[in-house]
Amino acid sequence: MKHTQYFSFIKQRPDRAIIKDEWILETISDPLKTEIQTDGRIRKWKYIEEVGKYLRVILLEDGETVHNAFFDRGFKEEQL
Repeated sequence: MKHTQYFSFIKQRPDRAIIKDEWILETISDPLKTEIQTDGRIRKWKYIEEVGKYLRVILLEDGETVHNAFFDRGFKEEQL
C-alpha cells in the first residue's frame, strides 16, 4: 500500500494505530461512498463491522496513495 510520509506519522497515534491496513484496502476497493475534494484528493468511506464505525480514507489525486485514514464520527448512511 502506497502512503505519504504524513500518513506514516499520523498512523502512530493511538486512535489511528488500531486501523488495520486490510480495512483501508477494503475501503479503497469497495467504498460505500466516494467524493472528490476541491484539491483533487479522493475521500472514500466504508462501514467497518468489527468496530461499528465508518472509516474515511483520503487518497492523493493518483487514487492509490493513502494520505489519511480515520474513523469518521460525523458520517451517516443518509449521506449516501
